[in-house]
Amino acid sequence: ITATRKEDPIITAYRDHGLALAKGMSCNEAMAELYGKATGCTKGKGGSMHFFSKEHYFFGGHGIVGAQIPLGAGIAFAEKYKGNDNVTLCFFGDGAVRQGALHETFNMAMLWKLPVVFIVENNGYAMGTSVERTTNLLDIYKIGMAYDMPSYPVDGMDPESVHMAIHEAAEKARNGEGPTFLEIRTYRYKGHSMSDPQKYRTKEEVEEYKMRDPVEVTRTRIIDKKYASEKELEDMEAAIEQEIADCVEFAENSPFPDDSAVYEDIYLQQDYPFIKD
Repeated sequence: ITATRKEDPIITAYRDHGLALAKGMSCNEAMAELYGKATGCTKGKGGSMHFFSKEHYFFGGHGIVGAQIPLGAGIAFAEKYKGNDNVTLCFFGDGAVRQGALHETFNMAMLWKLPVVFIVENNGYAMGTSVERTTNLLDIYKIGMAYDMPSYPVDGMDPESVHMAIHEAAEKARNGEGPTFLEIRTYRYKGHSMSDPQKYRTKEEVEEYKMRDPVEVTRTRIIDKKYASEKELEDMEAAIEQEIADCVEFAENSPFPDDSAVYEDIYLQQDYPFIKD
């Protein structure tokens, strides 16, 4: 996110918490939404998968696999139509590239040279199904090449590589050169959900990737380059843990939405006539 500007819109799938916070959403808003409270970013109505904040140019949080891809192109179209130079980042997982809407979107994005960067977070598994079992084309980034879209693989375990790739793609789009497709090759240590038995991979595979953990890689670089000391990083972690504890307390003490909230935020026109009884 630091590779882009504040006004650059973001849209993503249901793994939306980190991106929302990176765009400036407060921890209180995020935690309260997870608790379904009225003080949440969508007033307790969206929940974990549907974070949203127009103020922070964060357009979700979408629970349907791949549904955000054409919406991302639509946001980019709107920005271009308005005549500004904002660039949309559209995130999705490797499972979403099997959706037909991706191909329709890629075609129109290239046809209209839309200012959008498509970013697939390829962690190797769509729920419990490996990429090898769902496609003959293991290099996902090559899908974009069929539409003559600049497309590249990126080491997702190296934060600096990710930053540079997104920055370059965003600047190209900002200069009117159209979209780019980035395949961020990463990994997830936990299961897809709490009910995931993780029988589709070995413990050795997980441990191998943990040796390249992006957080630890970044921590080591910061210390080696003397950007901060071990003590400063420990103090930062303690401050973050306290902030999270404060956010949990805020969420627990916040009210649930009133029953009348079911009739609110249904239409853009707030006084639109509809039956309440």
